[in-house]
Amino acid sequence: MTTPELDVFAAWVEGLMRRRGYDIDSPRGGGKSRIADEAGVHRAAVTRLLHRQSMPDLETTRRLARVLDVSVREMLIRSGRLTAEELTEPLAHLPTSPPTPTPMRRITVAEAAELLGVPTDRRERFARAVEPLLPTADTGTPLASH
Repeated sequence: MTTPELDVFAAWVEGLMRRRGYDIDSPRGGGKSRIADEAGVHRAAVTRLLHRQSMPDLETTRRLARVLDVSVREMLIRSGRLTAEELTEPLAHLPTSPPTPTPMRRITVAEAAELLGVPTDRRERFARAVEPLLPTADTGTPLASH
């Protein structure tokens, strides 16, 4: 079953394939088989996309992106699966200028998590993993040493 998103996406992928030299138009051109082989995907997945029968799964999308020399991000946005806002650029969540620690103050585990880009929902787990490795306040020696 075709959808407007699938039609637009498939047309865009067809254009990429043709520009990259894959003969996907003639029955004996071998372009569909060649791109499937180079991407390491089943020929049927390529055929279903080009016939507007189904969107490729995430792994197929990733492999096609590599062969077609486009980012997975662009493939996901153009397929309509995710928006540009949902796929923020790498490090876009970091502040433009990280807070400068004062000479007498170490950054907190929470600040480190933010600077490292640890997702908010994983920061508590991050803190539990990191805190035992930090020096104690009274001796300056790590709690755990290996």
